[in-house]
Amino acid sequence: MRRSTDHILTTHGGNLPRPADLDALLADADKNQAAIAERLPLAVEEVVDKQIACGVDVINDGEYVKAANMGSYTSYIAARVTGWETLPRDPAAAPKRAGPGERDKRDFPGFYESGLWFAGAGGPVRPGFMTPGKAPQRPPMEKVCTGPLTYVGQDAIGKDIAALKKGLEGKDGVDGFIAALGPLSAGAGARNAHYKDERDYMMAVAAAMREEYKAVTDAGLIVQIDEPEFATSWMFYPEWSVDQYRDYLNFAVEVINHALEGLPQEQVRFHMCWGSGHRPHVHDIELRHIVDLLLKVNAQCYTFEASNPRHAHEYHVWEDVKLPEGKIICPGVVGHYTDLVEHPELVAERLVNFGKLVGMENLQGGTDCGIGSRVGHPEIVWAKLKAMSEGAAIASERLKRG
Repeated sequence: MRRSTDHILTTHGGNLPRPADLDALLADADKNQAAIAERLPLAVEEVVDKQIACGVDVINDGEYVKAANMGSYTSYIAARVTGWETLPRDPAAAPKRAGPGERDKRDFPGFYESGLWFAGAGGPVRPGFMTPGKAPQRPPMEKVCTGPLTYVGQDAIGKDIAALKKGLEGKDGVDGFIAALGPLSAGAGARNAHYKDERDYMMAVAAAMREEYKAVTDAGLIVQIDEPEFATSWMFYPEWSVDQYRDYLNFAVEVINHALEGLPQEQVRFHMCWGSGHRPHVHDIELRHIVDLLLKVNAQCYTFEASNPRHAHEYHVWEDVKLPEGKIICPGVVGHYTDLVEHPELVAERLVNFGKLVGMENLQGGTDCGIGSRVGHPEIVWAKLKAMSEGAAIASERLKRG
């Protein structure tokens, strides 16, 4: 992974806006497969060029290929790993764990009753783009592991890699990354009905996901392990104490590192966040409680939310925590929580706060999460990325001056 003592490198969380014509094709993907196959490589090249024009240094395919292959973020993995089924859940049976935001729900019952909690998970379903009301009621379903977990996505990840590498051809001074679902986010919420116990089950999830990660690193690209559940699992188990949650994360680190076994750390970055739902977030687990466990993950770079108003102050954590030699942090300095475009001076201030504590060569600037489907319009996404790059340039000069 490239380091810089000359300027702070910038990147983002993964998800970026798609061209309207590609979205139109994806709306009826089964019918439009040939047209999608023809449009996709050009669309990836376009999004690579847009990122470069915004001044971003470590770029991706906007997750376009995932969108063309059964959705994005979590849903895409259903086509790449066999052994899971989505089955009706007995309404009388308790779910495996609580839902997102469960701790907040207890203090903000009116907010959750209004249905506004359902907003903000991505796309147009977010504050300002929906009619408030109760969340849709659907028959209870659950993801169940009913057989051996086997990775069958070799062709799909190959298309991800080929599209990005083609888009990067002739583009000097930038690096490529591909985001892949972390083992917790892929499998921890599913009920195990096949393996001996939860440990064996989660290690099998890790082994299956490793094949996707290895394909990316073997291709010479950076793999981003998308693992929001490293922090958001705190919400799923509202009765747990911090110590109990840390016990769980110790197991989670074992699982994640099993998934990363044999991969070059310098090509691995690990993303965690507190969830993109537009909710109060007052009960998010604090970074200080989990940062030492985060640093045990066998990655070179760690990306996390740092512009979110509940977490923007947590750069102070690095006053007490020493970043291990050779590691890089990539705090989010622009976010999805607002359509307001951050001022470059604010971005610079945030980066300087981190840079003074860990050193400019150990710092990159990023977004809190993928912002392509989480802000109101594509124009805002590109403006945020440009503001991030401009702020990084300002911060670089200030840190070099000392």
